[in-house]
Formats: sequence, C-alpha cells, structure tokens
Amino acid sequence: MDPVASPVEAPADPMQPVEGFLAYDLRVGTVVAARVNAGARVPALVLTLDFGPLGKRTTSGQLTRRYDPETLVGRQVVAVVNFPPKRIAGVRSEVLVLGGLPGEGDVVLLAPDAPVPNGTRIG
Repeated sequence: MDPVASPVEAPADPMQPVEGFLAYDLRVGTVVAARVNAGARVPALVLTLDFGPLGKRTTSGQLTRRYDPETLVGRQVVAVVNFPPKRIAGVRSEVLVLGGLPGEGDVVLLAPDAPVPNGTRIG
C-alpha cells in the first residue's frame, strides 16, 4: 500500500461550477510567527502570516502532528484570505491555511515549490 495514500479512498464530490471556486481568494503568505495555542482543546498552533500588500493575518490550526512552531517560521503557505474572521480557541482566525489531509488529525500544508512574493494569487 502507498504510505501516502489515505487508507479509505473517498469518492470525489459532485461536480460544481467553476464560479464557486473563483469566489475564494487564495494567496501565498509567509509565516512570520508561530506558537502553541494554549487555549485549544485539541492541540493547535497560532500562525501569523505576511500577505504583503494585504498585511499580516492570524489563524489557528491543528497542525501539531507534523509541525513545530519554530519549523514553520519563514515558510510560505497557501491560504484563503476572504473568509470572515472567526474565533477559534480564543484566537481571531482571519484566514484558512490549506493543506492535504492524508489521515485523521493529519495536515500537510500546501506551499509553492519556489519562493513567490507574499500576497501572490493562486488561480
């Protein structure tokens, strides 16, 4: 069995019009600060990301299975930047960082394979 494959392959969701996808503003940002979210029931990290002309934004995510705060600083990641802010475990979460979900409680962050300016659009 492929060690990266999910143990249970789920079927693809039903087809959707491309306009739904185009409503999401996906951008590249650089992690400038990361810390453990002490207020989270499930282990989580608080990230501050720099999106260049969009400024800095904060989020909390359950990323502790693969990532330590110090290993994330300086990394570029992909995030949705146009969701309304939401309170997550005491943190004002302003973006949704995207990642692959290979298993329960496991997230592999999506990132460009070469450096790009902060705030670069994903399309």
